[in-house]
Amino acid sequence: MSINKLITFIKDTFESSDPIPLHAPLFSGNEHLYVGETITSSYVSSVGRFVSQFEKDIEQYTDTKKAVSTVNGTAALNAALYMAGVQRGDIVITQALTFVATCNAIFHMGADPLFIDVSKVSMGLCPNSLRIYLEENAYLDDDGSCIHKTTKQLIRAVVPMHTFGHPVEMDELMNVCNAWKLTVVEDAAESLGSFYKSKHSGTIGRYGITSFNGNKIITTGGGGMVFCSNSSDGDRLKHITTTAKVPHQYEYFHDEPGFNYRMPNLNAALGCAQLEVLSEYLLFKRNLAMRYLEFFKSSEIDFFIEPEYATSNYWLNTIICPDKSFRDKLLIETNNNNVMTRPIWTLMNKLPAFKDCLKGPLDNSEWFESRVVNIPSSVTKINF
Repeated sequence: MSINKLITFIKDTFESSDPIPLHAPLFSGNEHLYVGETITSSYVSSVGRFVSQFEKDIEQYTDTKKAVSTVNGTAALNAALYMAGVQRGDIVITQALTFVATCNAIFHMGADPLFIDVSKVSMGLCPNSLRIYLEENAYLDDDGSCIHKTTKQLIRAVVPMHTFGHPVEMDELMNVCNAWKLTVVEDAAESLGSFYKSKHSGTIGRYGITSFNGNKIITTGGGGMVFCSNSSDGDRLKHITTTAKVPHQYEYFHDEPGFNYRMPNLNAALGCAQLEVLSEYLLFKRNLAMRYLEFFKSSEIDFFIEPEYATSNYWLNTIICPDKSFRDKLLIETNNNNVMTRPIWTLMNKLPAFKDCLKGPLDNSEWFESRVVNIPSSVTKINF
């Protein structure tokens, strides 16, 4: 298959001769109405009806016990790690094949990332690789804490990331983490609308987070959300992310160190409107994915599909090139022809900040790194 044929197909699909973005937001519902209401009311900051409404709407959609809004996805992950008890000097296990925000949140907790390979099935953290690494490199002490054999650091938590909206093999992962007394914090930043079996991504571990950045399936401009598996965790998380202020008519009293991670009412209003059309967006994205799947049949390029156990949101459509040389050629030619494509992230262990972190074998991660390309995935007003 020629790359020119792909470029033509994408331009025809999006019915545009203008530059085609990777994933642009679409505002097709009540966004102007709700945002206008916040401006008229003057409640544009952290107080206003849309913040609590957005949290309740997300709770209902995801069937999580408690959802707590934050200013962005990284703040959500930071707060979730704090709730998981991560402390300075701890180890937090995650995947090397992830966006840097995952590791930044771990780093700013004073903890060290430890990188485990991903699965060929999901592009997310591999439960079997995790099990093998722990069996070879960790032990449970008399208190039931998971300790790294070499560094003697406490391994506190595991952060799987649902890559491009494709859920990790969560049952197997939870079994490993439960056996090793590790708290699971799901990085579901990319997977709103994705389900592992019958459960929404981000709601299976003790904590999960999602993002509403401008390039996500729905957006609040900026913003994030923490999912809590029990209400008491959620109540405390809401408290500490709103500066730990004790409610009072006029006094300012804060009973513990807190974060100012509050989502503004202005952003939440946008989120409420976007959530109303999420089901339509998911249907469009599935239709687009199936259109791509059909196009790439019988070519040297593979289209990455959802795992059998999952229903993915197909946030960013993903292709697997035969090798790095082909990948690089495709990236150059598509971008030179106003079709935005992007490679997957540089592995975290290759970045200066994380090059000395502990890691297991990363064969699958390296294989994906040299072959993956994301192709245009925006929701449009086109009806297939």
